[in-house]
Amino acid sequence: MAEVSTSILNLMEKPLKEEELIRILYDIEISRTDYFHIDVMDGEFVPKNTSQFMLKTTSVINEISTVPVDVHLMVKNVKEYVDEYLAYEPNIITFHLEAMKDRNDTVEMIKYIKKNNCKVGISIKPNTDLNEVLDFLPYVHMVLIMTVEPGEGRQGFIAQTLEKVKELKKYLDQNQLSIDIEVDGGINSDTVNIAKEAGANMLVVGTAIINAENRREVINKLKA
Repeated sequence: MAEVSTSILNLMEKPLKEEELIRILYDIEISRTDYFHIDVMDGEFVPKNTSQFMLKTTSVINEISTVPVDVHLMVKNVKEYVDEYLAYEPNIITFHLEAMKDRNDTVEMIKYIKKNNCKVGISIKPNTDLNEVLDFLPYVHMVLIMTVEPGEGRQGFIAQTLEKVKELKKYLDQNQLSIDIEVDGGINSDTVNIAKEAGANMLVVGTAIINAENRREVINKLKA
């Protein structure tokens, strides 16, 4: 059974009073999401800037919920944002391989996050070759494969990215590595099964859950 990480990115679309934000977060929690997915964008690595909203919402989640937080950094200055989010004791912080200067920079960031008692993930964009991340797999807890271009919600699912998921799953099995494969972008009732069949065991889902009348029913179907 796959796990579901509910992206709260769509909650930025209209101004929400704190009471309404709390009500929605609580409804997602009791609908049995496995994680809250925090999409942190700085306006540099990707055009959109979500940093203030995500920091505020993470603070609210930290106060009211026991659901683990899954932080996805789409930022240029990775360490600055890692330090910012470590204060909220997330379950995992994932950074983009494309944001790092070189191999040594990547290794040091992995060590830094783990040293601070947090799981670490590496994310790659749709056009990044899977081979670029293979050397780091023994040292991380998760690989996040983007199934859309990072930076915006409501994008169409890029089916070709599932070949990368299949390759990664095969590599992990062959090398007896036990880490999570997370997919992010365009995951809904139409694409969830092919993503899981390819090897993904963590699903980032935003629109399909946030806009659902019955969020528990949607989450149950995604997990099944």
